Amino acid sequence: MPDVPRLGSGIPLVARIREMDRLRAAFSRSSGGTAGAVLIAGDAGIGKTRMVEEISAIAAEQGAVVLAGRCVDVGETGLPYLPFAEALTQLRALGRDDVLARPALGMLLPDLVVSSHQTQEPEPQRFMPNFAPAIGKVQGMQPRREQDIAQLRLFDAVHSLLSELAEDSTVVLVIEDLHWADSSTRGLLSFLMSRLRTQRMLIVCTYRTDDLHRRHPLRPLLAELVRLPAVERVELPPFDKTAARHFVDALAEGLVDQETVRKVAEQSEGNAFFAEELLAAIADDECGIPSSLADVLLSRVERLSEPAQQVIRLASVAGRTVKHSTLREVGDLDDIALEETLREAVQHHIFVTGGEQVHYSFRHALMREAVYGDLLPGERVRLHAAYARYLKGRLDERGNSAAFAYHSMESNSLANALFASVKAAKEATELGAPGEALRHLETALRLWDSVDEQHRPADVTELKLLRKASWSAGTSGDPERAIAYARSAVKVADRQSDLEVKVEVRRRLAQTLMAIDGSEEEARAVIEAAWAKAADLPPSPTRAWVAAVYARMLRAEGELRLAREHAESAIEDARAVGATGAEADALTTLAIVVEASGAIEESHNLLMSAKDRASAADAITVGLRARFYDGLSRYELGLFDEAATVLAEGIQLARSTGLSWSDFGVELRWLQTLTQYASGNWNAADEQLEQPRGRISSTVTARLAAANLYIVVGRGRFADAERLLTNLRSEWRELQIALASGTAGAELASWRGKPDVAIQRAAEVLEWSRRVIGPWPMVGIKLGTLAASAAADAVAKARVKGEPIAEMLAEGERFAELALQTAVNSTPRAGTLGPDGLFWAARAKAELTRLHGASDPDAWSKVVEASDYGAVYDQAQARWRYAEALLGADRRDEASTQLRLAYKTADELGAKPLLDALAQLARRARLSLTEDGPGPRDTVDLFTPREQSVLKLVAMGQTNRQVGEELYISEKTVSVHLSRIMAKLGASRRAEAVAIAYDRGLLK
Repeated sequence: MPDVPRLGSGIPLVARIREMDRLRAAFSRSSGGTAGAVLIAGDAGIGKTRMVEEISAIAAEQGAVVLAGRCVDVGETGLPYLPFAEALTQLRALGRDDVLARPALGMLLPDLVVSSHQTQEPEPQRFMPNFAPAIGKVQGMQPRREQDIAQLRLFDAVHSLLSELAEDSTVVLVIEDLHWADSSTRGLLSFLMSRLRTQRMLIVCTYRTDDLHRRHPLRPLLAELVRLPAVERVELPPFDKTAARHFVDALAEGLVDQETVRKVAEQSEGNAFFAEELLAAIADDECGIPSSLADVLLSRVERLSEPAQQVIRLASVAGRTVKHSTLREVGDLDDIALEETLREAVQHHIFVTGGEQVHYSFRHALMREAVYGDLLPGERVRLHAAYARYLKGRLDERGNSAAFAYHSMESNSLANALFASVKAAKEATELGAPGEALRHLETALRLWDSVDEQHRPADVTELKLLRKASWSAGTSGDPERAIAYARSAVKVADRQSDLEVKVEVRRRLAQTLMAIDGSEEEARAVIEAAWAKAADLPPSPTRAWVAAVYARMLRAEGELRLAREHAESAIEDARAVGATGAEADALTTLAIVVEASGAIEESHNLLMSAKDRASAADAITVGLRARFYDGLSRYELGLFDEAATVLAEGIQLARSTGLSWSDFGVELRWLQTLTQYASGNWNAADEQLEQPRGRISSTVTARLAAANLYIVVGRGRFADAERLLTNLRSEWRELQIALASGTAGAELASWRGKPDVAIQRAAEVLEWSRRVIGPWPMVGIKLGTLAASAAADAVAKARVKGEPIAEMLAEGERFAELALQTAVNSTPRAGTLGPDGLFWAARAKAELTRLHGASDPDAWSKVVEASDYGAVYDQAQARWRYAEALLGADRRDEASTQLRLAYKTADELGAKPLLDALAQLARRARLSLTEDGPGPRDTVDLFTPREQSVLKLVAMGQTNRQVGEELYISEKTVSVHLSRIMAKLGASRRAEAVAIAYDRGLLK
């Protein structure tokens, strides 16, 4: 794997907007003559230094004097005043030796102070000043009173030096790692902060909260400082899940897949340093916690007493969290001794407490993993066995079966592990946690052949485990695994004589195969084999279910007459034997068949009946299917509000029953995203992009990402969109993923000014969909129109440049005609073309006029009218083109109205590319986009003048160092500017930032 960058290499600042606003405000106040101080607190590795670097760069850019020093971990008797000495030493590099001419500073800077009696040139600056005189004085080589007076003179000299500097420009003094500060440093810092008045001065300090145990010497100082009116405290929390993924994504620079990004973000729990180390370990092909990170984590434990370390090791075997009573019983520990060791672990932030029942949790999961990984093999087995003995008599308590299975497995008690895994799987299923159930069932299946038959649970067979595993996999978002277990179940069932069981396992296999595109042929063969065995059976739940699933398959392949016959047969059998779940499933299929004939009201009534019957049978997955098709019908009719209500109801049902990642749990959320996109509820779509927990099929996650791709493109997050398109390419076996990639990908290329790429993407997906669906796929209307639109863009550019247009003109005509022919020859799901199809057909006609160089206002007026059913973004784009056509006809007032309406919608959506296009058209026509002003500023204002200069030089191929030399700024400052530029553009690399800036017209 390619190397991934380390922190400090230009990674954008992520998710710290609120904290940075407070730092900027503090700097602004200090620049205005109100001195202040900010204490930045947070765990080790949380990003305090990155915050300091950002505010330092901002301050330096505005002409402030930035002085920085860092405390080191050398104890209370170490180097006094080290951070102040390091900070003031930097004044020589700034050419300010004059302010150091204070004899009192000799105690602090004996090698650098310019004496008032000294005439010779000062000695060359050393890497580190000689602290021997200072150490001697502080350690009592003077009488106590003289020492106090000397210290007071030093404090006053530092204060006056900084105050003098602040007369010329704002001073920013940075002191990092205050938790390691010696007593002298703490005293000087307290002196300075208590005298902050009207100086143009800002003091910024950082310290680690996880290092501040109860008796830490910094605690009293912090309590004193936070009471000062000039001092504020900024707490840096860990990144939330979304920010953590953005950070890891930026850190990886696209060199790792999204599943790895998700895993690292999850493991790091929002800690930037942990994320960096984990990602670096992956790049180096390390397994488990990287040794460098494990060493850092274990060093915190090794500072504690030996009894405390033993308890921490014991707790690590239990997992992230362990009860107080469990530790006492398993470890056979004395109450007083246990409490003392736990108090030590809590005070040093290894453990945190919580819950009504007293329990202790490792502050970070990686800490637990590091401690557990450090156990000796024999020690690990012994401790697991102790936990298993403790839990064996407590299996009636919730969660103990899973824990007993785990500890039995790790202590090599296989029979106990099998028994407990089966019990834990049953409990997880009852609690609506199919993913957890699958994990336990897989453990049981692995153990099955390793446990003697007489020691296996009496009421369990291998076939039962396989069937339950298939169901659990399918409902937890892993359809490929569900298919594998269903196939294994068929093999095991065929060794038995029970015909009904053989039929039932084949029905289940066919159902799982239908969840994945590309498996239709095998699914058809399997369900036909099942029906051949079931057809001669008397009415039964099994026969009803096979007929219902067969009807599903026939409907999906367009054989509507046969589908209706089998659905009605399934309903008849189901009612005869009380198989209400099969009845509900068949009613849903019948509703879809009826809808294809145009009987919309009858279809809706059948779906209502299906939902009621599914609810009566507690057939949740069938109920989700009925709600999906009810929502889909209303979505295709353009009834977005009604569709949103139905879909939200289905999604809530899926979540409450643990089926969010089942087949139709995913389908409901996919359709909800499309509905929110079409109706303009883009913020809700972004907020509800739920992240999976545990193992989820890449096809499932890709499906949801593809649905969100439309909004990513619409909002101008081009780098994210291109990355998504690349990642989704391997998942094109799923029809909807390919279609979303083609349509959103074509639109993306058009926005980026690459019409040839747009046409290529549309044509590729169109050809692919023809092979899968047939000669007239419905998506051909939209794809043909998008390709014709891209061709019109290409022709317009060619006309300006005086280049040949005949070939591109012919291609555009071909795609427009294709769109119009598809509208006539395709077979819509509901029998007639819905409002979306009518809109794209109208737009194809309008694009044809634009292609020929005379965009027709009347044609575009019809497009706007066709989009009036609620597709707000489509309508805003249509208004943009309508305004363009009106301007061409010199109808400026009408064009102004359309531009303003389009701008209002685009602004509400945050549709950046459309906003830019509207602004460009308004500038060319000298029209205002708002009622009360000249409209939005030119997009070039996205960057500060300094950022523009940096970007231009980077675009010329210069390195950070060369840019710094050109602009007389440091290489680090260049890196900070680039970080902000990339963040504004949504880019993860400098070359990508340049490309996006060119595409948006931000670089000439």
